[in-house]
Amino acid sequence: MKKSLSSLVVLIVIGLIVVIILSSKIFYTLQPGEKGIIFYPLSNKLDKTNILGAGLHVIAPWNSMIIYDVREQKIDETMDILDKNGLAVHVDISVRFNPMFNKIGEIHERFGVNYVNKLVIPEVRSEVRKVMGRYTSEEIYSTKRTEVEAEIVKETERVLMNPKNNIELKAILIRSIKIPEKIKAAIEKKIQAKQEALAYRFILEKEKAEADRKRIEAEGEANANKIINSSLTRELLQMRGIEATIKLSQSQNAKVIVIGSGKDGLPLILGNQ
Repeated sequence: MKKSLSSLVVLIVIGLIVVIILSSKIFYTLQPGEKGIIFYPLSNKLDKTNILGAGLHVIAPWNSMIIYDVREQKIDETMDILDKNGLAVHVDISVRFNPMFNKIGEIHERFGVNYVNKLVIPEVRSEVRKVMGRYTSEEIYSTKRTEVEAEIVKETERVLMNPKNNIELKAILIRSIKIPEKIKAAIEKKIQAKQEALAYRFILEKEKAEADRKRIEAEGEANANKIINSSLTRELLQMRGIEATIKLSQSQNAKVIVIGSGKDGLPLILGNQ
């Protein structure tokens, strides 16, 4: 009895020692933002269906846990490309992306854990060169920079997000563009001239608008005077004069009114106090 009990204790101790030694291959804790897949070497099979999430996981020590960080990542790239006319353009870009977490099995099978260097960077660089090669230095540097950036995103997204690659592209940003100094100076001079032309055009349009306003105002006054003059007949003036005479006669101030002595027979007011 004692002998069997001792053997059991020995076996338990040995088992604990084995578990401690193999614990790093048995127990896996995935952090938030991490996903895991299991490879079974005995059957040479990669389980691409069961994607393990954050938490503690226990697997057989002969199997392997492959862990992927599926959070958004950012890489910065520096490139020298040739524009439409063969001129050298130096660009700095930033790429934001993440692997599609439910497709890490496919990503691992095709590219492995080094998928960023094998897939993302080469494809981004290829698409940047391809798109910028359709534009001139001036367009890339100033007039069509936003359009170039949008086209790079569209074409890179089409490549990375297809079912074979399974990378979700968040953004591609052009941080800086450097072109030959002579080309840069010519472009900036052209931009300055264009801005000056726009400013001069604005001044001319403002002056024209002011001239139109004054002309319209003058025409309005002339039309008003014309209407008033056409309505002032002799009979109307006589009637208004009589009305004024009546009002004056009712006033408390002293005055002398000569009836019929004014022009057109209107009353003539000699004086008042």
